Amino acid sequence: MKLYLAKGTISIAVAIALEEAGLSYTPVVLDFAAGAQTQPAYLAINPKGRVPSLILDQARLTETGAILEYIGSLAPALVPQDAIQAAKMREAMYYIASTLHVNHAHKLRGQRWANEDASFADMRAKVPETMRAACAYLEVEVIQGPFVLGAQLTLADAYLFVATTWLAGDGVDVTAFPTLYAFMAAMEARASVRKVRAAGWL
Repeated sequence: MKLYLAKGTISIAVAIALEEAGLSYTPVVLDFAAGAQTQPAYLAINPKGRVPSLILDQARLTETGAILEYIGSLAPALVPQDAIQAAKMREAMYYIASTLHVNHAHKLRGQRWANEDASFADMRAKVPETMRAACAYLEVEVIQGPFVLGAQLTLADAYLFVATTWLAGDGVDVTAFPTLYAFMAAMEARASVRKVRAAGWL
């Protein structure tokens, strides 16, 4: 399989999950600064002009959550067997996709929601507040410690970890959230995270 990714983006969650699953893949790193995601060659792969994209022999997959679910189908150890715990994993993943990631995107992607420069500035100014609020929710309601669901590492951990790497740049002092901070440390110790860091993707 071939994974299209870009440094510092949520696509790195897929790379971490693939490493955790022990699955072989070929990474293709797009240079977002150079606009590679907007070029016809990539738009033919993913018309949204975003990452990740996963190319399989029989299909092309986009959207982080969907790709992570596919990886989970190949590596069942990354998905809880208990139905409630599996739902809790997905609850965390949907929150990351619908709220945490969107909060972060308001800093640099304001054109998705507005047209006026003043609107962009207002959205950027709001990011530290909304990201801190998301962290407060994760701290109390989501992360059981050391990982999202406790001792078992799941797909949600790869997803959340990459989002946490944005927090400092979004004006959040992660040390104010000890459970979240410990989660980040636990993930940093994983061989999967060390590998993507060594590759320069985080």
